Amino acid sequence: MGQFLTGVATRIFIVALPTLAGALNTDIIAISWALIVYQLAGISLSVVFGRLGDMHGRHVIYGTGFAIMTVSFVLCGFAPSAFWLIVFRLIQGLGAAMIASATRVLAMEAVPEGAEGRANSYMTMGFHSGLLVGPPLGGFIIDLFDWRWIFFLMVPMGVTGVALTVLRTRGRRVPSPAARAASIDYLGAALLIALTVLLTLLLDRRSVETLGAERAGVAALVFGAILVGFIAHERRAASPVVNLALFRIRMFTFSVVSLLLIATTISVMSFLMPFYIQDVLGFSPSFMGLIFLAAPVFTIGLAVVSGRLTDRIGPRIPASIGVLATMAAFAIGLFLRVDSHWIMPALMMALLGVGSGFFNTPNQTAIIGSVPREYRGFATGMVQTIFGISALLGISLGGVLLTLAFRYYSGIADATPSPAQPRAFVAAMNVSYFACLALMAFALFASFLRGGTKIEAASSATGSAGARCPAS
Repeated sequence: MGQFLTGVATRIFIVALPTLAGALNTDIIAISWALIVYQLAGISLSVVFGRLGDMHGRHVIYGTGFAIMTVSFVLCGFAPSAFWLIVFRLIQGLGAAMIASATRVLAMEAVPEGAEGRANSYMTMGFHSGLLVGPPLGGFIIDLFDWRWIFFLMVPMGVTGVALTVLRTRGRRVPSPAARAASIDYLGAALLIALTVLLTLLLDRRSVETLGAERAGVAALVFGAILVGFIAHERRAASPVVNLALFRIRMFTFSVVSLLLIATTISVMSFLMPFYIQDVLGFSPSFMGLIFLAAPVFTIGLAVVSGRLTDRIGPRIPASIGVLATMAAFAIGLFLRVDSHWIMPALMMALLGVGSGFFNTPNQTAIIGSVPREYRGFATGMVQTIFGISALLGISLGGVLLTLAFRYYSGIADATPSPAQPRAFVAAMNVSYFACLALMAFALFASFLRGGTKIEAASSATGSAGARCPAS
């Protein structure tokens, strides 16, 4: 339920942005901050809440997340202005981060040993089902009622989540004595939050435009200084919020690298494809929405298959199949033209869904399952943080690649990419997809290098600073 709720909350709000801007007497740039702060909370706090769950009980973090989201739905529904909606969405993002940091690891711990892949497949299905349901549900509610009801109608789901978590927690022991004895790395958590906030602002084009070039440069320097300080502190901390020794685990590290590269390239396609379908091919937004449905449908349908394969043969083969399917989608993108048939972008989205269906479950299972059990919350939070950063990185990368290639093909040194020059735009998009293919070749290499055919949790000694970590 947690994955489904966060999926719905993410997409149902995006559909409502134009309506919200008009109803609250603001512009689309201002109202977009309600989206940015939600993403910011998820990116900056998921790892921190994951580590807190390791130390003080994941059910506590999970249930509190449901409670915060429920309250925030009510507050958002009564928001009197854009400013207060932004504040309440920040609170909502905090609750979503708490839920996301605990959901997958709770599912893995609720199933018998050897069924972790299947448990993760249900989480993938839940989240992508939320993404699938969110847009049409939001549009229906706005058309039939009022924008405030997109928040009010989420309250019963949140209350149900709180109640089920309380019932599930009764009589259950929370953290181990060793975990309870660990102290919270407050300074490390604060530095990590500062790092992720700065990185998010630097990667988000709207934020950079708001800050201006000079302030963005200063923010980049501050980011570098904090990063150096954070690494130095975490290497010395007795109970670090980010245990750098875990990155010596080969399966964990190469799975993280694969996820970062794949999620970034998918974000590039998700950013560029709407302009191609609507502005170059000339199809309506509703028809474009139908094309985009192909991805989550295939992801949902294949998640259980990849989960069972992961439990039987390990993550390397199904995850690598997912990378290859995603590469096939981008390979088709190299042949897009200004007059291509709509079946080509539809096939690309379908292959993207196949790739996500095969890749996400085994890769996330490998990330969470390969670390010592007392660090699984941290690993779950890492997954959420990487997804968030990759989404912003993909948009930034797509914008840079498209701009450079568009200026080359249009012959205008300071041109801004525009579908008004369709041939130059499509050629620039082809170049962007080729660059993504190169990145995915590294992702495929990393997927094979993750090692091991079976996921095994590293020993507790592995998480100790300076400990030698197993290769698989």
